[in-house]
Amino acid sequence: MEIVPARPAATVILVRDGREGCEVLLVRRSHRLDFHGGAWVFPGGRVDPRDEAQASGNDPVEAARYAAAREAWEEAGVRVQPEQLVTFARWITPVNVPKRFDTWFFLAPAPRDVVHTDGGEISAHRWFTPPAALAAHHRGEIELPAPTFVTLTQLGSPSDVRQLLAAAEQRGVECFEPELYFVEG
Repeated sequence: MEIVPARPAATVILVRDGREGCEVLLVRRSHRLDFHGGAWVFPGGRVDPRDEAQASGNDPVEAARYAAAREAWEEAGVRVQPEQLVTFARWITPVNVPKRFDTWFFLAPAPRDVVHTDGGEISAHRWFTPPAALAAHHRGEIELPAPTFVTLTQLGSPSDVRQLLAAAEQRGVECFEPELYFVEG
């Protein structure tokens, strides 16, 4: 089996203070998309050449920061500055799948509450506390891909954005490299 190289990608976990505590923005991917169509995810996508051009040297994390900021604007109409992004995690798709990504996850405070989805790739959006998103998933109301599910679990129930960002700065970046095993039946 030929191993497909993982494409660089970035995701931004936009957070705001809500009535029930810290909330995250999830966007729903169009059902027409091959990769996680219909699933609820954080805004994100591939690192493209313009993101790489803005990064100093060949720094893949800096390029991912630019991609995360660009994707927040393209998918949710929310502007964040790359330097505001707090590195949270890294997910690398298993080697035995046809579409692979090496994705950096960043946290960023949402500068405003108004979200404008593109209506094409993204069909809807919603603010959730992490426990509320997980509960909606368990009830079958929303589909969460594994990286989104794990990230929401790790976020826990922070009381506010300031606390969440401070905790993320202290914890360091965890790298996830899941393995996929095929079994008969």
